[in-house]
Amino acid sequence: MIFESVEFRQRRMDWYVALLVLMPDHLHMLASFPNDQEMTKVITGWKSLLARKCGILWQRDFFDHRLRSNESWEEKADYMRQNPVRGGLATRSDDWKFVWEPPDGGPGRSALPT
Repeated sequence: MIFESVEFRQRRMDWYVALLVLMPDHLHMLASFPNDQEMTKVITGWKSLLARKCGILWQRDFFDHRLRSNESWEEKADYMRQNPVRGGLATRSDDWKFVWEPPDGGPGRSALPT
């Protein structure tokens, strides 16, 4: 249901998620948001929907980190993919099946208007 909701909101252009790694007690997401969408409202609405539909008990807030020009998108994506390995949940990051990436590719895409 989480992946379905990410894909639905992706098609609706609420955001552009380049990578989502679902862990047992948290998730990591690389996302961009259109200029006319407030990130906090988009994420809060998404979490609220999933709480109602799936019974997920989310923490109250979330931690966000803006990628700066000197930070590598690939470094962040690699860190996220390695999270299940560091947590002892998988031997290799490729073995972890709870990863969502868009079918049209990853980095370079954006929810911002072109």
